[in-house]
Amino acid sequence: MKTWEISSDPRDLGYFMPGEWTDHDCCWMAWPCRSGLWANNKETMQEYANVAHAIAKFEPVKMLVPSREIINAGHFLNQSIEIVEMSIDDSWARDSGPNFLIGGDNLAGSDWIFNAWGEQYQPYDQDAQMAKRILEHVHADIFPSWLVAEGGGVTVDGEGTIITTESCFLNKNRNPKRNRAEIENELCRTLGGTKVIWIPGDPDETETDGHIDGIAAFIEPGRILVEVNSDKSDPHYNVGIDNTNALKNKRDAKGRQLQIEFIEEGIYHRDIWNGGCSSYINSYLANNAVIVPAYGYDRDHLAIETYKKLYPNREIIQIPIHNIATGGGGIHCITQQQPKY
Repeated sequence: MKTWEISSDPRDLGYFMPGEWTDHDCCWMAWPCRSGLWANNKETMQEYANVAHAIAKFEPVKMLVPSREIINAGHFLNQSIEIVEMSIDDSWARDSGPNFLIGGDNLAGSDWIFNAWGEQYQPYDQDAQMAKRILEHVHADIFPSWLVAEGGGVTVDGEGTIITTESCFLNKNRNPKRNRAEIENELCRTLGGTKVIWIPGDPDETETDGHIDGIAAFIEPGRILVEVNSDKSDPHYNVGIDNTNALKNKRDAKGRQLQIEFIEEGIYHRDIWNGGCSSYINSYLANNAVIVPAYGYDRDHLAIETYKKLYPNREIIQIPIHNIATGGGGIHCITQQQPKY
């Protein structure tokens, strides 16, 4: 393994971040441990375990657990889960973990700066080290960066195209002294990309400032899945419209016009919504499977039907995550794939 200079360009060495549908060596997760975040801690831990066990049927799962929680985690996790002792502050492996890169001489990863979504939570100093520590654990090369960003803020096609949101990475709580062009260039450098497509995101979403993984996701090169809300009275209705319009007629890094597919999102009416995540796009593509969230809404079954059509050769598994969702994220947020190298 090697830690490269911040001036090094992974693309010069053939590196790129592959699409999430490619084969994985394993999935990384981080045990829920931030005190005061979860309203029902035991229920949340059980949901984390349920997600981990579902993924472990298709690929190895490595769970980061701080020393003080090892015994507790062992009560919920079966032998299929590998526990990796590591100091952590929180449990969103997608955002504080590395973005793995392949294509060079060794497995590698980009190490962005993590500041807890604009310093919304304290402390976060251990999570700020998570990406580097995971890469060191697997003896991967490390490409450091000045970019303050999170893995849930991007979706890539593995062929040069990156999609992200203006509401997140252009937010002054991330990179206040950097302009759009600088952020775009650093995204391309650290993910092996050549083109960034910006969409509005969701400026009213305060946990992540509108991460892409609650709005849109690549299905495969040239195809993007976008969440829409059919209920015009729902507070989120216009979010789907605005982001869909931003993607219409867009071309990817290869010059293909994006084909847009749609999925019905959850409910954001205040009297029904849990105040956290209601995104069905926020799912995990495991080897030969899709792990999909359930929130207890009538629309849960629609998500299953949509994924079956999109991925006819994958097993579709739905896991209730109501308690996880109250923390502001879903299944995609608590997982990070390590691609097969």
